[in-house]
Amino acid sequence: MYSLSTIQKWLDAEWLLQNDAAQVIEHLAFDSRRIAFPEQTLFLALTAQRDGHDFITDAYLRGVRNFLVSKNIDTQAFSDANFLKTDDVLRGLQTLAKQHRAQFPHLTVIGITGSNGKTIVKEWLFELLRDDFNIVRSPASFNSQIGVPMSVWQIRPEHDLAIIEVGISGVGEMATLADIVKPTIGIFTNLGAAHDAGFSSRLEKLQEKFKLFDKAKYLIYNKNDVTETVATALIGTQKIAWSENEEADLFIKSKKVLTDGSTLVKAIFHKKNREVQLPFSDKAMLENAFSCWLTMLHLKIPPSVCALRLAHLAALSMRLDVRSGINGSVIVNDSYSNDLTSLPIALDVLVQKSRNLPRMVILSDLMQTAGDANAIYKQVAHLVVEKGVQKLIGIGDSIGLIQQFLPQNLDFRHFRTTAAFLSQIQNAEFQQAAILIKGARLFGFERIAARLSAKTHKTVLEVNLDALAHNLIVFRNLLRGINPHPVKLMAMVKASAYGSGSDEVAHLLEQRGIDYLTVAYADEGVTLRKAGIKSPIMVMNPEIASFDTMLRFDLEPEIYSLSVLTDFVQFVQNTEGEWRSKIHLKLDTGMHRLGFDAVDLPEVIRILTTHQYIKVASIFTHLAATDGPEHDSFTHLQVSRYQTMYATLTEGLGYKPMRHVLNSSGIVRFPEYHFDLVRLGRGMYGVASSEEMQQKLQVVQTLKATISQIKTIPKSETIGYSRKGILHRDSRIATISIGYADGLRRTASGGQFSVFLHGKLAPTVGNVCMDMTMIDVTDIPEAREGDDVEVFGPNVSIQTLADAIGTIAHEVFTSISERVKRVYFQE
Repeated sequence: MYSLSTIQKWLDAEWLLQNDAAQVIEHLAFDSRRIAFPEQTLFLALTAQRDGHDFITDAYLRGVRNFLVSKNIDTQAFSDANFLKTDDVLRGLQTLAKQHRAQFPHLTVIGITGSNGKTIVKEWLFELLRDDFNIVRSPASFNSQIGVPMSVWQIRPEHDLAIIEVGISGVGEMATLADIVKPTIGIFTNLGAAHDAGFSSRLEKLQEKFKLFDKAKYLIYNKNDVTETVATALIGTQKIAWSENEEADLFIKSKKVLTDGSTLVKAIFHKKNREVQLPFSDKAMLENAFSCWLTMLHLKIPPSVCALRLAHLAALSMRLDVRSGINGSVIVNDSYSNDLTSLPIALDVLVQKSRNLPRMVILSDLMQTAGDANAIYKQVAHLVVEKGVQKLIGIGDSIGLIQQFLPQNLDFRHFRTTAAFLSQIQNAEFQQAAILIKGARLFGFERIAARLSAKTHKTVLEVNLDALAHNLIVFRNLLRGINPHPVKLMAMVKASAYGSGSDEVAHLLEQRGIDYLTVAYADEGVTLRKAGIKSPIMVMNPEIASFDTMLRFDLEPEIYSLSVLTDFVQFVQNTEGEWRSKIHLKLDTGMHRLGFDAVDLPEVIRILTTHQYIKVASIFTHLAATDGPEHDSFTHLQVSRYQTMYATLTEGLGYKPMRHVLNSSGIVRFPEYHFDLVRLGRGMYGVASSEEMQQKLQVVQTLKATISQIKTIPKSETIGYSRKGILHRDSRIATISIGYADGLRRTASGGQFSVFLHGKLAPTVGNVCMDMTMIDVTDIPEAREGDDVEVFGPNVSIQTLADAIGTIAHEVFTSISERVKRVYFQE
């Protein structure tokens, strides 16, 4: 692509170390764990959530020899490398992308922004237009200040259409991204609540987003969602609108939901009647499809071709998911795309999830990657070998080319079609393995995922690991923005990580640099250690029987009473070998559950100074009421008591262990008490005590059930046990695959709670049963057997369910039964 000398001139960067200014750079990387082609990679030491300068050595050890930094680096340990220094690495990345975009002045670029639907519109357009154009598009949801320039960097001379999505969260962000993307066609999806906190009003947010289109030739938008004042402010841009309520370029005359759940849409485009049948009826999906339809018509795709392709649109999964497979296998399902951008990421996830299992990859032709086929499959072979894959199954016409680049000890099998693979393989071939399923959508690899997935209960708890990582960043940024000194984070993964699955969550947190993990009992900590977790782990409820286990697995007990302290000291004393154990002292300052009282402290000091092989890692207390302002005076009293007791202990011990007193709500409400460490629990899982904070967090868990059967029941009949559900009208009653054995308590019965489907709420009818619940879908005619139903998630908050059944969100989280399958998603 470009030599380092060219990049140095573009950035006006300083050479800290120069070995080869002619070195050609093709790839950019900012994550040292995700480097596929180190020889041609420029590592960007970004200072975002973590400081990239701390990972230069990691990148170097992975083979990278070219670095862009913003700090002075001691280059002696990297004598054969190239180092360029600029004032701001992020600005450097954006400048590189801008310069790269300038090399393609005649390229048609579609820039997409809006509050919601950006990724789905981008992916649908790719599917709808791939037969007409050679397309490059943003990977996953790469729409940030970092993601947009990384997306633009993918443009190559062979592309004739780029589809780039752009997201912002505050004022002043769009101008930089617009200057990078330079869209010729703009698409505005909609205006919603997302990122409201970053703007003084919705109008301000709309105006900021529209800066993407300042120099666009065309703008495609929903006329009902955009004020004409904002639209007309775009001078020189041709506005192309669709509307359901007023005259527009594409006027939606009518929508009719058909018996199969699809929607027949009749419209007028440039005074001619047009008709399409869309395979869904959800309002948001329809609106996204209208944007795609109008874009296709604008690009001169024949109306009949539009109708044919739109009829086969699918509700695309944008996320990689991890699930249990047959015969003790683990499935990494990424059947949504297959290209050289997303493949290294998917392989990294495979490595993370495989642990001690052998690695297998099922891969289709790379239809979404332009260029010489041999060169492409040589790169793929390099990736597969680098990631330690033992078996590769290729499906398609061209992927057979990869065999010439594979070592002889790597097992390779080739099938022409997905159907051939499914008909010839035996389930017994997939035993105790970690399996990545990755294919272009055309190959229908969802059939392979279904075949190899363990058959389980239809009720599913989806755990969005990206959302959890986002929430962790929110709290990290909050701590950094307030405190002049670093504050450590202790993450609560007790009770199976609030029902999310402690193993998967702990691995993500460790990758994100968490300082401490906390479990309730030693066996939870042992499970994490056996899963490969190396972070410090505190055990909140140590038992005498578990002392040996805690020492062997390097777990740190919470000590809360003289009897527990004495027992632990005696056990360590009687253990053969030199054990140096860390403990955490808990003080009772008013919660009156567990903890040392002030009167206990002299004896605590005597024991610990006598047995100095036991070190106190932290001293903490548990505040009783950080949620409610009405208890703030008591919270301050507790902290005052804690500080007095802490001073007594540190004076007696002769050193100062870490201090921590705050939980999730306390982190937000009492910044003056952040001290050395804070404990992050429900906030990490997307639940906040204030509406302002809730707006910044993302939903981590979504509990879904399936409609098993729908019946039309006449008025006056009753539903369920004890005939509690009396019908006051002729009704459509759906039975869904969740009951109190799954975690939906019986107090949700009789309309006390409503689930979500097809954009509407459906109340419970009669009593919640052990394995099933009945809901009223009379007012949701599009409901069908087999439909997914959201019990809680993005549309029905977990707090809504908790309020309905008279409990707290923590109890709902931890009540989800083990028989409910956990499916983990990452983009």
